[in-house]
Amino acid sequence: MGTTQLETAPEPKYWHLKTVLSEALDQDFAVGEVLPNERELAARFGVARATLRQALEQLELEGRLQRRRGVGTTVAPPRVGVAVGTAQHSWPGDSADGWEPVDAAESLPPAAVLKLLGTGGDFAADQPVHTVRRTRVTQGQAVAAELLYVPAASVPGLPAIEAPSGPARARAVLRELQRLVLDGQDRSVELGSARADDAKELDRLPGAPVLLVTTRYFTAAGTAAVSVATYRADTCRLTFGDSGNVEITHEPRVAS
Repeated sequence: MGTTQLETAPEPKYWHLKTVLSEALDQDFAVGEVLPNERELAARFGVARATLRQALEQLELEGRLQRRRGVGTTVAPPRVGVAVGTAQHSWPGDSADGWEPVDAAESLPPAAVLKLLGTGGDFAADQPVHTVRRTRVTQGQAVAAELLYVPAASVPGLPAIEAPSGPARARAVLRELQRLVLDGQDRSVELGSARADDAKELDRLPGAPVLLVTTRYFTAAGTAAVSVATYRADTCRLTFGDSGNVEITHEPRVAS
C-alpha cells in the first residue's frame, strides 16, 4: 500500500479512506492476516489517527476486519450463514433451533426485560426469574449468545427437578417451558454494543458492534418468556423473507 493523499476527496476523509482500505484488503491481504499498527497506517495514508480509527471501525462494522485480543486488527473471514428465524409456534429449545444450553440461574431481570415481561398477576417486579444462558456455534465459531428470561409462573413444575445448575438445569427450564401452549411471538432487531460477558463468549472486545435480537413468547395469559440474543455484527447478516422469519445468509460482498 503506497501513500495516498486524501485532502481533495469530496467525501469525508474517513469514508474515502475506508474505500481505499477495503480495496487494499482484497488485493494485498489474506484472511487472518494482521494489519500494520495504527501509527504506520496513518503515516502511509497521510491522515490523523482519529480519521484512521473511524475508517477501521466502519470496516469492522461491515465485517471486513476483526479486533482480536493479544493479536491486533486482522482481516475477517467471510460471514457465516446461520438461520435465525423460527416457526411462529416453536418454543426455545426446539430440537432444530441450533442453540446449546450452558447454564441456568435465578436472577432479577434487567429493567428493559422487566418492561417486556410486564408486571401484575403471577409475576412481580421484585421476583427473580429463571435466566437460561445458551450459545450458538456454527462451523466451529461462536456466533451468538442468548439470555432467556423465564418467570417462575411459566414453569411451575421446575422445583421438582433436582438439577441445581449447569446445562441440565437449563434443559429442564426449556423442557418445562415447552409444556405451555404457545400463542405466538414477536421479534425486534437492533444494533448494539457487546457487554463484557457477551464479548468474552463471542471472542470480541467489549463495546464491539453486535446485533441484538429480542423475542417475546406469548401464551393466552400474556408474555411467558423473553429472549435477548447477541449476534456478532461482523459475522452475521440478517435478511427478512416473505414469511416474516429472520435468517442469516452469506453472500458475496458488493464493492462500495
